[in-house]
Amino acid sequence: METETATRWLSDDEQCTWRTHLDVSRLLMHQLEKDLQPFGLTNNDYEILVNLSESEDQRMRMSDLAAATLQSKSRLSHQITRMENTGLVRRENCESDRRGLYAVLTDEGMATMRKVAPHHVGSVRKHFIDLMTPEALADLRASLAPVADHLRGKRGKI
Repeated sequence: METETATRWLSDDEQCTWRTHLDVSRLLMHQLEKDLQPFGLTNNDYEILVNLSESEDQRMRMSDLAAATLQSKSRLSHQITRMENTGLVRRENCESDRRGLYAVLTDEGMATMRKVAPHHVGSVRKHFIDLMTPEALADLRASLAPVADHLRGKRGKI
């Protein structure tokens, strides 16, 4: 017979911290998305462009890109189709694996990254980085690192 464990409800301070985190996460991502709109990009588009621009030969296997962006393969495939239609990326077959496909950053995609990245960094600074002291940023990073590490470890198990 299973034993029921008591729920560990959040204290007032824990509840306030959790809700502040949720507010900041939603509001910040909404603002960053809004700031990408003049360039015709979404946060997902930009994340894919960043991943490809930082990858060797500006290409990634679709399965690796899906894992890196926390998207299902199906959702990523639709996203890549939209980005192909705007000339930012293209698909290429993987010669070593007939079933494999690469997402490849086009010259237009790289030019878009070069144009948008300074604006995106400015937005991140304005709405996040510059609102905190270097010490607060270091404390935040140290506080969030164990959570990120824990969740990264769980990714394959979800």
